[in-house]
Order: sequence, then structure tokens, then C-alpha cells
Amino acid sequence: MRLALGNLLDNAWKYTRDAASARIEVGVECLETERVFFVKDNGAGFDPRYAARLFRAFERLHSEKEFEGTGIGLTIVHRVITKHGGRVWAEGEPGAGACFRFTLPEAGEPPAAYVVTLPPAPA
Repeated sequence: MRLALGNLLDNAWKYTRDAASARIEVGVECLETERVFFVKDNGAGFDPRYAARLFRAFERLHSEKEFEGTGIGLTIVHRVITKHGGRVWAEGEPGAGACFRFTLPEAGEPPAAYVVTLPPAPA
């Protein structure tokens, strides 16, 4: 989770560097039956039509001349969150910032991928 949050915060700092008054918010909201964590900024933003592309490796919506990076940070975020049993998505508008939201299972409810069934102990 440290890697996922680190990538989200790094992106927020990177994409707000040209904002006159940069603002980054980190928090959690209760929506319907789940907690939704978020990292939100008022930076460069992106065209929402391409939001799904953000989580693909090497799919960049901004050129390297505009913003440095390898194009794998959000792919890592997606992998970490889904490996923990959650989901992640992005909202944004060009010039108006971006918000990355993710869910995680409640404490004590490990995702099925982490449930290990051991054979019975030998008699």
C-alpha cells in the first residue's frame, strides 16, 4: 500500500507543479456500503474519455516534455489495489485536476486471492 499511495502522491505533486495555488487532498469517504479512499489535486488533469488508459503500462496522456515519468506508476497502483481485493478509478478534467479513488476490503476480510487452504496435518 505504501507503493500505491507513494505513486498517487508523487503524481499529485508532479501534476500540480504549475498550478498557481497547488492543492492536494488525501482522505476517505463513506459511499453507500464502502469506504472510498482518494488522492485529489487541482493540477493538469486529463480528458475523462481516456481515464481507463491511465492504468495501462506506458499509456501516457501527457507528453514526456510536459511531465517526466515512465508511464508505469498508475499501473503499479492498479496492481497493488487489485491484489489487495480493491478497485481503483480516476476522474479528471483538463486544467481542473484529477481525483484517484480506490476501495479496499474491510479489515478482517482478506481477498480470496490471499486465502490459503492448508492440507490437514499428518496423523
